[in-house]
Amino acid sequence: MTIRTKPMMKTISANCAALALALGLQTSTQADDFFFRDGDRVVMIGDSITEQHLYSNYVEMWTVTRFPNWKITFRNVGIGGDRSPGGNSRFTRDVLLHKPTAMTVDFGMNDGSYREFSEQTFKPYMDGLQGMADQAKGANIRTAWVTPQPLDNDEQGPTALTGYNQTLEKFSDGVKTISEKNNGTFVDQFHPYLSVLNSARSKGTKYDRITAGDAVHPGPPGQALMAASILKGLKFPSLVASVNIDAKQNKVTSQENCTVEGLEATAQGVRFRKLDKALPFFPEDASSILPWTPILDDLNDYRIQVAGLAPGKYKIRIDGVEVAERSAEALAAGVDIAPEILKSGPIADQSKKVKEAVEKKNRYHHDQIFRGIVLSGVPEWVYAAVPREQLEEKKKTLIEERLKKVSELDAEVASTLKMEPHQFEITKAD
Repeated sequence: MTIRTKPMMKTISANCAALALALGLQTSTQADDFFFRDGDRVVMIGDSITEQHLYSNYVEMWTVTRFPNWKITFRNVGIGGDRSPGGNSRFTRDVLLHKPTAMTVDFGMNDGSYREFSEQTFKPYMDGLQGMADQAKGANIRTAWVTPQPLDNDEQGPTALTGYNQTLEKFSDGVKTISEKNNGTFVDQFHPYLSVLNSARSKGTKYDRITAGDAVHPGPPGQALMAASILKGLKFPSLVASVNIDAKQNKVTSQENCTVEGLEATAQGVRFRKLDKALPFFPEDASSILPWTPILDDLNDYRIQVAGLAPGKYKIRIDGVEVAERSAEALAAGVDIAPEILKSGPIADQSKKVKEAVEKKNRYHHDQIFRGIVLSGVPEWVYAAVPREQLEEKKKTLIEERLKKVSELDAEVASTLKMEPHQFEITKAD
């Protein structure tokens, strides 16, 4: 693994740092620029790619693990086969129902009708997006406008920017126009995604799809790439936690987004108790994308720097579980151990519990409310037997009841995010 050397933030003063840590404050770089905010109710609208609950789940998981104390909820209202005019027409029913403060919009894959670019398909697309923009502004919803991702087709060649992807690129330009026109946040996932595809295509004579799934609907590897591109566009903070220790002086020289207590330095290494204010995250089933893009590292900076250790190799243990091994030289420069701590140990275990809780909550909302009630068709003969108004009122009541269950599942997600201190030991391997 290549060790990245990132500059450590300078501590302004010990007293100021201690006060900030005591109050549980995060640095301005952690939250101020990020699109989502504490207290947000987020709705993610789109087509079948959104309804897959992969990239949307990952965006949620990364957000809540990076800000475990935030009160924030996510609802997915993607519908397979939908286009932007459909999103516009169902806006009140599907978006405003949740009283959102923030929204992501991701349409375009179906809107171009899988053929060459044409104003006949582009104009309805733009009209649909603008209709959603007007409704979002009317409801004071902060909106991120997300481009479609390119197709990962089986065509050979050095670039994926052929055929329908050329249409999707022009539709992506339309997303930027809508965002700028309506003072929204523009998120280009098309070109970062395309860059990874092109890089993979350049590595061999025969190209095998690296995003899994099918050309239109990526599997976890491709959707993790989507989520990472979206989060970067939303200015997601990469820092999880960082600590700088001087072993010779038995002193913590800096700590960011964590607190360190009980530092003990010996001839064999150091040990300390560390309480992080965030968790790293990466979906394990998406790991096959990592040879082609460093998104795990890019979005999870979990840094430990220990100066003053005797030369040699050192094992890093968390609560007695060995998670990594580094040289004294590497530790002095600072190491990012996010990939290792997401494989095993207590931090990996907690990250997996968050993922399971988010998936459980969103599966219930999709199966029992969105598909189960909102989108379930009622045969016309039923309305002949029971007045439409009566049936619609019953549906509304049932939706409200089941939304209470979703709130309970939100609480389950929050319970997995309780941060606990861990015992760290960095000791000589021999």
